[in-house]
Amino acid sequence: MAGSGSSMTYSFLLFIVILSLQEMYRGKLASSELYTILGGFTSSLLFLVLLTFIGNFQESAGAKTGWGAVIVAEVVALIAASTVHRVCTTTCFLFSAVLLYEVNKLSGSAVSTTDSRTKKQSGRA
Repeated sequence: MAGSGSSMTYSFLLFIVILSLQEMYRGKLASSELYTILGGFTSSLLFLVLLTFIGNFQESAGAKTGWGAVIVAEVVALIAASTVHRVCTTTCFLFSAVLLYEVNKLSGSAVSTTDSRTKKQSGRA
């Protein structure tokens, strides 16, 4: 499994690549309805990788990650989406909400798995 340092580096690089590609193809993403929805989805991917970066940065600094990281990542993603098209902002928000729900569900199952492993190991000792 990747450590928080390498995960932070990869998520930052992905953020830069996705943002650059989104800005390079801004005209194409705003040209039709389907591409506008795709622009919102790519902006929600920006939200996901920025949330990963902020979470790993806070973890490496020893701080607890909370809703502040989610809000900052969402605002940055919405600003990036608004540079493409107004509808991209709405679809980015909707896709980001779904991604946040899925990440929260995945995180909860990972924590419960880790807790059950810890209880099994402490029971053996």
